[in-house]
Amino acid sequence: MTQPFQALANRHEAASSRKSILVVADQKINSMLVTNLAKSDWDVEYAGNNDGALSLLAGRKFDLIVTSEGTSAKQDVELLRQIRRIHPHTRMIILTDESTPQDVVAALRERAFSMFSKPYSSDVLFEMIRRAVEEPCWDDGIEVISATPNWIQLIVRCELGTAERLLQFFMEFVELPDEEKNKVGYAFREMLLNAMRHGAGFDPTQYVEISYLKARHVVACRVKDPGRGFSLNELYHAAITNPIDNPVRHMMYREASGLPPGGYGILLSRHAVDELIYNEQGNEVLLMKYLYPPTPEEPH
Repeated sequence: MTQPFQALANRHEAASSRKSILVVADQKINSMLVTNLAKSDWDVEYAGNNDGALSLLAGRKFDLIVTSEGTSAKQDVELLRQIRRIHPHTRMIILTDESTPQDVVAALRERAFSMFSKPYSSDVLFEMIRRAVEEPCWDDGIEVISATPNWIQLIVRCELGTAERLLQFFMEFVELPDEEKNKVGYAFREMLLNAMRHGAGFDPTQYVEISYLKARHVVACRVKDPGRGFSLNELYHAAITNPIDNPVRHMMYREASGLPPGGYGILLSRHAVDELIYNEQGNEVLLMKYLYPPTPEEPH
């Protein structure tokens, strides 16, 4: 092949390998998203509405679809169902003004890649878009076993990207005041990553079992990993086992084992929720956060 033709072929190959995103929104709706996408190396196109998106998708495949805040979560889940008939493995991130636990369950069942309702961080959203476009993770790593608005059971593939996706869905699903939600979310994240890291070694062929339950006066999260478990008293590299008179003892063990600084996850999680209970084997943990409704004498 001559040099000019080789250069042309190289340009064509580079263009064809570029990742593509379809944003289903008027460009004025989410100017921050448009600005961030404009700085990327991806090919970005816009469709004014869901019908326009379907028309484009009839003749072309995109690596990611991002929906509009102007449509409801129900409409976007229905759009995802229709897209799956054409392109079964297309990834979608749903943006919406507001959602309900039922909407989040529906998005999980249809294997949406992620979901954001207002208010949300544009940085967190853009990082999720980057994961969806660039990382070699599947969109089927979260499987719904059973789900109602008050009780959801999942199995989740043991890989970091899937954990981050689940955490975003978790924050959308949990109906709590912001302070309590952030505390429960922090504790859940620590226990989930511990389960994947220590219980499964981030082996993507392994799965963690997750349950979330909301009753009238309590929220509970159960995390069960596939590992053999451990004894909490033997976690010398974790701050939770430090004696009262030596609150940094675990740092010596971490340094001797070549571990990076840290080890505070379980300790901080215990302070973030009201109960942190391990089973006998140490491969299953239950987080509980009590909800204290105002008494008749207290203002609502």
